[in-house]
Amino acid sequence: MSSVAGSVGAQSQAQFLGHPRGLSTLFFTEMWERFSYYGMRALLVLFMVDQIEQGGLAFSDQTATAIYGLYTAAVYLVALPGGWIADRLTGAQRAVWLGGIVIMSGHFVLAIPGLGTFFLGLVLVVLGTGLLKPNISAIVGELYGRGDERRDAGFTIFYMGINIGAALGPLVCGLLARDNWHYGFAAAGVGMLVGLIQFRASRAYLGSAGLEPEHAASEGGMRRNAWVGIALSLSVIGGLLLAGLTGVVRFDAVLLARGTTYVIAAVGLLYFAYLFLLGGLTPEERGRVVVILALFLAAAMFWAGFEQAGSSLNLFAERYTIREFGAFEIPAAWFQSLNPIFIIVLAPLYSMLWVSLARRHLNPAAPLKFAAGLMILGAGFAVMIGAARLVAAGDQVLPTWLFFTYLLHTMGELALSPVGLSSVSRLAPRRFVGQMMGVWFLAASLGNIIAGLIAGEFRADAVEEMPGLYLQIVLTTVGSGVLLALCAKPLKRMMGDAR
Repeated sequence: MSSVAGSVGAQSQAQFLGHPRGLSTLFFTEMWERFSYYGMRALLVLFMVDQIEQGGLAFSDQTATAIYGLYTAAVYLVALPGGWIADRLTGAQRAVWLGGIVIMSGHFVLAIPGLGTFFLGLVLVVLGTGLLKPNISAIVGELYGRGDERRDAGFTIFYMGINIGAALGPLVCGLLARDNWHYGFAAAGVGMLVGLIQFRASRAYLGSAGLEPEHAASEGGMRRNAWVGIALSLSVIGGLLLAGLTGVVRFDAVLLARGTTYVIAAVGLLYFAYLFLLGGLTPEERGRVVVILALFLAAAMFWAGFEQAGSSLNLFAERYTIREFGAFEIPAAWFQSLNPIFIIVLAPLYSMLWVSLARRHLNPAAPLKFAAGLMILGAGFAVMIGAARLVAAGDQVLPTWLFFTYLLHTMGELALSPVGLSSVSRLAPRRFVGQMMGVWFLAASLGNIIAGLIAGEFRADAVEEMPGLYLQIVLTTVGSGVLLALCAKPLKRMMGDAR
């Protein structure tokens, strides 16, 4: 009911680029949230490995990248309970508002020097992102009626807001962090503050879209128990954080990341085993779930390589790339803006390509697009082999090496990422769609945490090993892409009319 009401209410008001006016509210809120997230993310590993006398934490590369992997993996994991809280308890609008406040608080806490504030800030950003990120996308969908043909175009505009914020964040935060790391973290907090002010000022344009929970816990006891469970979970997180900071419990980031990797992988594979053995699947559904499993594994592998951007490739930009041009030194964090800039430029071209191929009945099925994404990702790392050989010989390299690496990685992302959620929504048995969406986020979480562990292998004291490490990534990603391409025909048959 709220979806229809929200749509009608929004359409009766002023328009935004031919869409419901509420889209502008969500566009700018998400733009500033992504500004804050990617601005801080671009600084994270660089800050952790920097020397204490220069304002950093002096962590080893292995520890810093493991923490980075845990952090980015957690962002995807908490999206699952964040969506549930909005659906059952708060409604999406309140979840976005509260999530933004928590994110902003996290960034401002990060701006306060200290080990305790650093980890508390990370936890707050993770928890806030889990509330905001899944639910702001849900509100976008509720602005449109079920038959509204503007829906896909609306999500495209929203997607552009994401990438504008992701491009601006590293530029602004990276520039300010040159003088003091905590200025950069504070800038991320200011960005989220601007987003909150904008959201509050224009919230009325959303109407009833996302205002109330879609599947509210109806009984008072159920709601009370849910809030008690949330409070207990937050207490456990706070207790573990306090125990780690006071030395009561000693956490080894690398071991924790490895253990978490096994847990996430086990959860994903056990869920698929449950579906096959106890899900009551028809033969047609069973074939489609096999396809989802193949895409799940391919996506996890893709993100494990792609997410080197904020960790090992970020360190490569800092340590081995020529960044001095006259009197100006390019901040290493600025290279993190290349991916969203490339997306803004290339996404419309990819969209036209798929439409053109579809008209000729040549549009590749999802497995083939995933295979292409993996192979193009591998080509990006092949570029880094050449750069790493120069570094191993004692030279620094031009920024063009990273430029073309990020260009190829973005091309791989556009072949794979937009296809993933769409494919899962079409292939999943109707009674398991919500759960399958959660499993899809699990693939991203698994890939991110593996990425942190891989990045830890690129040690500053072993640059001679760097070309071989990049070669391993090339062989793994390209080999997996080739294998998936060889399996594309049988997988396409299993997709049936859902392809």
